[in-house]
Amino acid sequence: MVSGRLLAEISRSLPAQPVDVSVDGARVVVACGTARFTLPTLPVDDYPALPEMPATAGSIGADVFAAAVAQVAVAAGRDDTLPVLTGVRIEIEDDRVTLAATDRYRLAVRELRWQPERAGLSAVALVPARTLADTAKALTGGAQVTVSLSTGGAGEGLIGFSGRGATGQIGQRRTTTRLLDGEYVKYRSLLPDDSSANAYVETGAFVEAVKRVSLVAPRNTPVRLTFSDDQVTLEAGANDDAQASESLDAKFVSRDGSTEEFSIAFNPSYLLDGLGAVDSDTTRIDFTSPTKPAVLRGSKEADALATGDDYRYLLMPVRLSG
Repeated sequence: MVSGRLLAEISRSLPAQPVDVSVDGARVVVACGTARFTLPTLPVDDYPALPEMPATAGSIGADVFAAAVAQVAVAAGRDDTLPVLTGVRIEIEDDRVTLAATDRYRLAVRELRWQPERAGLSAVALVPARTLADTAKALTGGAQVTVSLSTGGAGEGLIGFSGRGATGQIGQRRTTTRLLDGEYVKYRSLLPDDSSANAYVETGAFVEAVKRVSLVAPRNTPVRLTFSDDQVTLEAGANDDAQASESLDAKFVSRDGSTEEFSIAFNPSYLLDGLGAVDSDTTRIDFTSPTKPAVLRGSKEADALATGDDYRYLLMPVRLSG
């Protein structure tokens, strides 16, 4: 047993040549080309016993799983004083899986299909978001990810993921982690049932415009969006500071037929996170009012619902003075 961190740093720095690993007494020798590293070993008895992999719950395509986790984990909290919000909630109902994460300012929800091990399976797990994201990313390139799950009392839940980490990799990569304990936010009640207006904007152009305008929005001060029938205008900056504005083509439809402009403001970093997670050339934004959360999603909603694959990113607006 050797230092994992040191071995990882050495591995990343090695040239693209074959690597030889050997044991020389109480040391491990790593050689690659003309580079040679001699590492002291650590007592094997000090290594904790690994938990057994729980019972298999089902499987899902590796690339689909990685994409879904990336879309949701971006909204997980990073405040360790609120551990429940640092997790991704996984809900399993037969052949449907729902992933959800929130930090109280935004909420990301992804629904998708998978292959359960048995019909009628129903389970819930709260997985640390950072661990889940790292694991999903490491397993891309393989065909399938197998999910194993056991739930018990407080602190006893365990989830495992296994699969080939990359095409041609020898053997399987397996990861297990303890589940987070605690009552999660009733997030479904936060998603609005209807909207009063919808906007459609080209995703790539919108992302670039938000990045440019937010250059004059220090410390994540808000970016204001003003929608009219055929365009959206982005504005940032205060009267006494640097200011920026930019307009883009957009389609804005009010359900009551109103032709009045609609203005709303968002934290630019949170807005960019949501736009980056939308897997569509066009982003649809559903509005209720300038002071209530908006929902970002791909424009091909009908196709998504037909396949059981849907992504929604709910974002709280920022109140503007004046």
